[in-house]
Amino acid sequence: MQELSQQIDFILELDKLKAVYRKALIKTDNNRYENSAEHSWHISLTAHVLAPYANETVDISRVTLMLLIHDIVEIDAGDTFAFDHHAVLGAQADKEIAAAERIFGLLPESQRHKITSLWHEFEQAETPDAQFAKAMDRILPLIQNMQNEGGSWAQNKVFKHQVIKRNQYLETSAPKLWNYVLTQIDIATERGWLKTE
Repeated sequence: MQELSQQIDFILELDKLKAVYRKALIKTDNNRYENSAEHSWHISLTAHVLAPYANETVDISRVTLMLLIHDIVEIDAGDTFAFDHHAVLGAQADKEIAAAERIFGLLPESQRHKITSLWHEFEQAETPDAQFAKAMDRILPLIQNMQNEGGSWAQNKVFKHQVIKRNQYLETSAPKLWNYVLTQIDIATERGWLKTE
């Protein structure tokens, strides 16, 4: 019963992710801000749909689990805008490591180790599974912003080169999607949704 109690505590803790808001705007819901739980669900399904574009063989079950857990740390650390200042993004990494220890520490030992390892694998993005998961985490906001006249890019005056750099995981993990992304970035720039130097 102790393990079950720990698992229930973890499940209840996850509910808090629904209260962490991102900079992404949901066009279909009066442009309200998306929460991190919605984002995790959406990119997990996106990964399944776009898995045929992976350049290497990926274990989509592992990719999906990475995507479902990757932002749980935001319960403690909060969300940062992807294009925020380097100092803010740098400080976020330390907060997220501490959050991972606390939140994943709620789980029984066997599950704690598996989830923590998978979270670190995603963060380091060195395996094909993690690189594809990172690529999905990058492409979905691009798709959302393109459908919303630049969305958070336009709202926050994001530069073209920033979006290119952010999406570079696609170049090796899903080259066909990388070509799609570059085309979309050019369109966004032409329409004034992304700034140039």
